[in-house]
Amino acid sequence: MRRWASRETTGGALLIGAAVLALICANAPWRDWYLSLSETVLGFDRLGPLSIHLDLTVAEWAADGLLAIFFFVVGVELKHEFVAGSLRSPKEAGVPMLAAVGGMVVPALIYSVFVVGLGEPGALEGWAIPTATDIAFALGVLAVFGKGLPAAVRTFLLTLAVVDDLLAIVVIAIFYTDHLDFGYLAASLAFVALFGWHVRSRRPYWWVLVPLFVVAWALMHASGVHATVAGVLMGFTVAARPTHGEAAPRTHRYERAVKPWSQGVALPVFAFFAAGVNLVDGGGITEILGQPVVPAITVGLVVGKLLGVLGTTWLVTRLTPLRLAQGIGVRDLLPVAFLAGIGFTVALLVAELSFGHASEHTEGAKAAILIGSVISAVLGALTLRWDARRARTSDMNLDGVDDAVADFIGDERDRQEH
Repeated sequence: MRRWASRETTGGALLIGAAVLALICANAPWRDWYLSLSETVLGFDRLGPLSIHLDLTVAEWAADGLLAIFFFVVGVELKHEFVAGSLRSPKEAGVPMLAAVGGMVVPALIYSVFVVGLGEPGALEGWAIPTATDIAFALGVLAVFGKGLPAAVRTFLLTLAVVDDLLAIVVIAIFYTDHLDFGYLAASLAFVALFGWHVRSRRPYWWVLVPLFVVAWALMHASGVHATVAGVLMGFTVAARPTHGEAAPRTHRYERAVKPWSQGVALPVFAFFAAGVNLVDGGGITEILGQPVVPAITVGLVVGKLLGVLGTTWLVTRLTPLRLAQGIGVRDLLPVAFLAGIGFTVALLVAELSFGHASEHTEGAKAAILIGSVISAVLGALTLRWDARRARTSDMNLDGVDDAVADFIGDERDRQEH
């Protein structure tokens, strides 16, 4: 079960299934039950003299609590990439890292132009919604439809996506924090440090790490900073190189241990409560799709990501010494740019933070995220198959040196490594 839940194709399928089930429940005759379940309050507001604000709805527990598990895995992956992976060399990582920046700036600009041009400047606070890329979905589509392409294409997409997520976390921490309690924040960071000390010790125990994780998360939530930031910080504390005589880095071990819970439980449950767009009440689908945020987000995800990723890559490779990795051609970046437009998980989270659960823009934003992500996934899948069927040259990146490509997506070696 752990192996099955850890597969990227499984994670993508569960996300899609949960989103479809949410849409059915939100528009079926039993939609009142779905809404009531989402808004059921669980938890407590105070712990003795401390006000910790943990009286959350089920939907908020899914967005603030379960997503911390997902972001812990993101933090672990980022730590490994920075220390021992594709981000350790600026020369190798420069192009996808800068492409990630361009892939966030252009969609944000397109969104802002659309909402202002369509007479809805009050929706500008959602500018960060189309900037996100869903790692699980994007890699899942690549794993299914990108067989036969060089594994370097996957590394490019992974690097772009993790940098995108890192910047999205920074955006959440800076722009979507309403209040800040420095006491709770300091206490949370102290528990993050304790977590880091124990996770790097000779014999860390899960029954110590889990309570430390929960307390650090709760204190981060009480501080006003979005609680998922605690998950990323604790993921960064995991050792990315072998230590205490171990054969493999602990980032691999903890990713394997937590990823099944992230992809098999946390993400599907979050999608089930976040993707339930009601299209039958309050004016129905016509009114929802008529909101200015819908074309702004949809065009931002599909067109903005495409222009941002491809345009930035073109400028960087033309104007700087940075070059694409061996085996990657310009045509390989077309499907990558489309896959970067699959916003889903993080985009839904930013939509909740931007407009809340009951804003007039919330339903339209969720509908647009689903529409834009589906369009991007379909275009990405089609262009991947088109790219995989075309003949490849010996110098795809046009650097004047023949490419030395050994691994391809779908190879047994690649499956074992990733």
